[in-house]
Amino acid sequence: MKCNTCHKDSCIRQVPVFLALPDHELLKVESIIESEYYTKGSVVFREGEQSESLFVVNNGLIKLTQTSKEGKQHILRFLFPGDYFGQFALLHNKQHYATAEVVEGGYICRMRREDFMPLLASNANLAFSFLKSVSEQLQQADELAGALHIFEAEKRLARLLLHLYSRRSLSSGGEEEYPMLHLPAAKKEFAAMIGTTPETLSRKLNQLESLGLIRVNNRTVMILDILALSQIAEITE
Repeated sequence: MKCNTCHKDSCIRQVPVFLALPDHELLKVESIIESEYYTKGSVVFREGEQSESLFVVNNGLIKLTQTSKEGKQHILRFLFPGDYFGQFALLHNKQHYATAEVVEGGYICRMRREDFMPLLASNANLAFSFLKSVSEQLQQADELAGALHIFEAEKRLARLLLHLYSRRSLSSGGEEEYPMLHLPAAKKEFAAMIGTTPETLSRKLNQLESLGLIRVNNRTVMILDILALSQIAEITE
């Protein structure tokens, strides 16, 4: 379901790269946005398809996946409201390196290459903000990927839980007394994200629960002691 006037304002105002722009420049961005509702399980684009748009998550949840030569699907990361994606293939006029699949239905904003690139070329403030944002996104991805390969399973799990909570917290705009998150993937997929088995994942979750740091109910995790969990993850301010 497409809607060329729905959710434009709320969409771009969730993205830091656009927030620094004055109102008259925000209006230019809004003028090139299309908004479309995607249901759970639908695909925004597939790995190998040619890119021709920049996408922004307005609401809902997206997962980026890659398929191995053996046909196994691996989750790269999750995208929350305010996250944008498709930019790397768009900027280099290449094919998408991943598939974007909808985990929770919602509206996704689209800016087509033919509209976005001229706007980027003619607006120094936007170009600088976009370059800075892409750089920060790459740094965050590198740090998370490095952590998930170097540290022990317990630390990798703690880091991923805190990362998912921080993204959920930013998108919801609120803070609970006891932070809560819903694991956005089955345990098998979630375990693969930290390079372990579902059995090891369940054991590590049980260990954290027995220490009083979290409470697990199916795929819902309540963080009872975020400071202690951060210490296990070796995250410092």
